[in-house]
Amino acid sequence: MSYLTGFAKFWYDFIVGDDWTVAVGVVVALVVTAVLAHNGVAAWWLMPLAAVGLLAASLLRATRA
Repeated sequence: MSYLTGFAKFWYDFIVGDDWTVAVGVVVALVVTAVLAHNGVAAWWLMPLAAVGLLAASLLRATRA
């Protein structure tokens, strides 16, 4: 059982890391991109825009702390 616990902790730390808001933002951006693509909208632009926005927000929070 400790192997599974360690495996789960590794993936949590790898995906979430230090800033859980970035992980949530990426998931939200992926869901919105999928919904837009499913409805026939060209949504290729959303993920790069989300990545830049999330990075800027994360850096802003880090420099203010």
